[in-house]
Amino acid sequence: MWAFAALLLLLSGISFAQKLSNADCLACHGDNTLSKEESGKQISLYVNDKKFQGSVHSAFGCTDCHSDVKAVPHEATPSKPACATCHADQQSAYDTGFHAAALKKGDTRAARCVDCHGSPHEIVPASDPASRVHRTNIPATCGSCHGQKFVMEASGHSAQPFASYQESVHGRAVAAGKDGAAVCTDCHGSHDIRSAGDPKSPIFKFNVPNTCAQCHGGVKKAYAESIHGQAIARGNWQAPVCTDCHGIHSIKAPLDPASTVSTQSVAQATCARCHEGVRLTQEFGVPAHRVSTYMDSYHGLASRLGSQVVANCASCHGVHNILPSSDPRSTINRANLVKTCGQCHPGVTEKFVLARVHVDAPLSADTGSVAVRWVRRFYISMILAVIGAMLAHNFLIWRMKAVARRKAEHRVLVRMSPNQRVQHLILLTSFFVLVITGFALKFPDSWFAAMVGGEKMRGIVHRVAAVVLISLGLYHIIYAAVSREGRRLLRDFLPGMKDAHDVVANLGHYLGLGYERPQFARFNYAEKAEYWALVWGMVIMAATGIMLWAKVTVGDLVPRWWLDIASAVHFYEAVLATLAILAWHFYQVFFDPDTYPMNWAWYDGKMSLEHYREEHGIDSQSLLQASGAEKKPAENGLAEAAANAGNNGDGAIVKAAKELPANKEKQEELAPRP
Repeated sequence: MWAFAALLLLLSGISFAQKLSNADCLACHGDNTLSKEESGKQISLYVNDKKFQGSVHSAFGCTDCHSDVKAVPHEATPSKPACATCHADQQSAYDTGFHAAALKKGDTRAARCVDCHGSPHEIVPASDPASRVHRTNIPATCGSCHGQKFVMEASGHSAQPFASYQESVHGRAVAAGKDGAAVCTDCHGSHDIRSAGDPKSPIFKFNVPNTCAQCHGGVKKAYAESIHGQAIARGNWQAPVCTDCHGIHSIKAPLDPASTVSTQSVAQATCARCHEGVRLTQEFGVPAHRVSTYMDSYHGLASRLGSQVVANCASCHGVHNILPSSDPRSTINRANLVKTCGQCHPGVTEKFVLARVHVDAPLSADTGSVAVRWVRRFYISMILAVIGAMLAHNFLIWRMKAVARRKAEHRVLVRMSPNQRVQHLILLTSFFVLVITGFALKFPDSWFAAMVGGEKMRGIVHRVAAVVLISLGLYHIIYAAVSREGRRLLRDFLPGMKDAHDVVANLGHYLGLGYERPQFARFNYAEKAEYWALVWGMVIMAATGIMLWAKVTVGDLVPRWWLDIASAVHFYEAVLATLAILAWHFYQVFFDPDTYPMNWAWYDGKMSLEHYREEHGIDSQSLLQASGAEKKPAENGLAEAAANAGNNGDGAIVKAAKELPANKEKQEELAPRP
């Protein structure tokens, strides 16, 4: 009967076989081509026996973890082993951490055991340099996820912290092979990694000093006794901890110019974040404006000029052991000032240290600070009064001399018609209103920004001026197309080959290279270039300005980066136009010795015939018109001859025009005396 029962069991595939050996499993899984498809991907089922024998799990059999495998081959896919079976404490810690919470929310990219420790068949002890969790390898292990932009952004995080760590003093030390440098797990923990907002996290603000103290124990003691450490111990969120001054992942060595605690940065960037504003004043009565008053002192000015040895905040107040001046241990306590100042100024006395470093601090009531404030008020008033009177005095004299010179000149040639002068005045006014209001946005602390009031007023004035300028541009197009005067203006502004030759000849003449000074027509090459640059600039500024004005509409029609490009073009074109006006146009109007103190054509449209003949000698039409305006009837024949000479070319016309004054004098000599 027992034999029959055994036969039935054998036929049914059930055996009383003993526990499967590793060799039984490796008979299949030792094949490196063994794989299966899972979620559309090929997953390798290969187990490298050599690596397995060197792993921490080599003391176990396959079925110790894969306990649901009873026979070889197995038809059903075994369930994945649970690490918690042996590592319950680590699993419990992991379950309270950030990664486990992400998994529960459905983030399939969140790190699991194998992501950090590697394949269970190849895990080696953490003390082994080949281990993925060996100290020197931890940054690379964490970086396999936290250094990948696409992985981090998919979960709403950034890969920048890891990149910053790599460039930090810690990351560089690890890369250089130093075992003692801080790695990710030293600050964040191993399995129970928590967010910075969790009070149990090592990087929770109030826990940061203790976390850093694992390596920097001596610094921790000094910090704990400081005014900052005492404030943190009382639960004051406003007080700084290590990372507030040194940075978080991007910690640099103090001697590194990029460090937040470098000589150049400690005052202007690090300490200023708290001690320059009014928040500490309002909440805790700590004086504000400490950095700005330091920067106004000799020390601050020298620091801004790049001095590497001048005193900064830490030089006087200390680094980690900062204490209030009332504390006898403080480096700025009056009893200790001689020693503190003596670090840079050997031989100082009690009288020397009475001087204040924070010059004219708002809350300072000492004699020196009060005196400095009164001196400043006196001199500001004196400067405004004296320099204002000087400017008024010189302007009065300049104005009278300029007007007298204008009246003394015999100015009969019409350079600009009334219509053109009105266009020029509107262009001038709207342009400078746009410059002032536009740059006020870019430089809100400048003196000209104060001229336009607040942001709302600036925007209104800027847009009104823009509408005026664009309207003027449209009018000018119609004026140049419809009116006879406008068509002639446009025709005279058209560039030609002669302008290219004039550039070479004119520069060659003024460089003393033997070139003869060229003769120009109604507009020289510089004036033509300026006119067409103005046309180009108005088109660019109008197009980009309208895009920025209607940014919501434009943003719905084109990609958002078009507005960024429009903003950049608008700003730099404005800079170019402003500098061109100051460097190019103002020279021709004010600073050219032949026109100084001013070319008055913009005001009354007139120039002297002699000056115009010198500058625009081949503009026969304008010269003859001007000559005709002042000739006598007896000169009609000469003017007519000059006009007829036009058939012989511009040179004959110029010659005839130049002879007009001489012939006029001759006619006056021959005229009968009364």
